[in-house]
Amino acid sequence: MTREAATIDRMPEDALLRKAWEAAAAVPDPEIPVVTVADLGILREVRLEGGVAIARVSPTYSGCPATQLIEAAIAAALEKAGFEARIERVLSPPWTTDWITEEGREKLRAFGIAPPENAAGKRALFGQDRVACPRCGSDDTERVSEFGSTPCKAHYRCRACGEPFDHFKCI
Repeated sequence: MTREAATIDRMPEDALLRKAWEAAAAVPDPEIPVVTVADLGILREVRLEGGVAIARVSPTYSGCPATQLIEAAIAAALEKAGFEARIERVLSPPWTTDWITEEGREKLRAFGIAPPENAAGKRALFGQDRVACPRCGSDDTERVSEFGSTPCKAHYRCRACGEPFDHFKCI
């Protein structure tokens, strides 16, 4: 028995659950490494059943190419923390950008990605999103492309400061 396993065997249930949550929650998103799976709200739950840490995870959308990588990283983090791990993919209810934490939104902004607005967001003429520049804060921006560095982001340009940036789409 490893030292980690011996320590886990002596921990109270609530401390074990907290340790499992913290291990899983600290996993960075592989496409945007400044935010964690907990920041994005895709880590739905961690529970313990019969000594197995079960992490419930929702992909950001059904075709997200990072889903399997994220699930493997969460399993590896749980195993490194001394747990046997199982991942459950949760598709219903589907993930929404409303689940991104305020801390996650701030991390995105500081990284240069405009976070999505909660709910309906701000709308400009003809229904196009008004997106504030994450660098200067101006909402005098224009969408350059419906798709940015990943399908869940659109590419924008700020007319005020001239900087290009991605906007995490509202889903």
